Amino acid sequence: MQQFLQQAQAMQRNLLQAQQELTALRVQATSGNGAVRATVDGAARLQRLDIAPEAADPHDTEGLAELVLAAIREATQSAQELAQQKVLPTIAHTLGDSITANLRGSTGGV
Repeated sequence: MQQFLQQAQAMQRNLLQAQQELTALRVQATSGNGAVRATVDGAARLQRLDIAPEAADPHDTEGLAELVLAAIREATQSAQELAQQKVLPTIAHTLGDSITANLRGSTGGV
């Protein structure tokens, strides 16, 4: 039981570290040939939105809104993929260590 608790604590520490690293990362995406740029952090939270002056046509606000959404969606998708690449191996590694340790404990060695 004690070993299980230690493994759970190790997984929690590893996940917290991965989450902190993701929060520090920045992912950018553009739309409209670079007219709109969205920057999100590794947790997929919008951190910055840049719009080139030539993209701000007062007669086409719907077009600008589409460019903004496209840039945000792409940046968010990239951040989510990055998060999966970072967090899933951490979980798999921790679970793998846990399974290996349990097998060693129950069989006397692997």
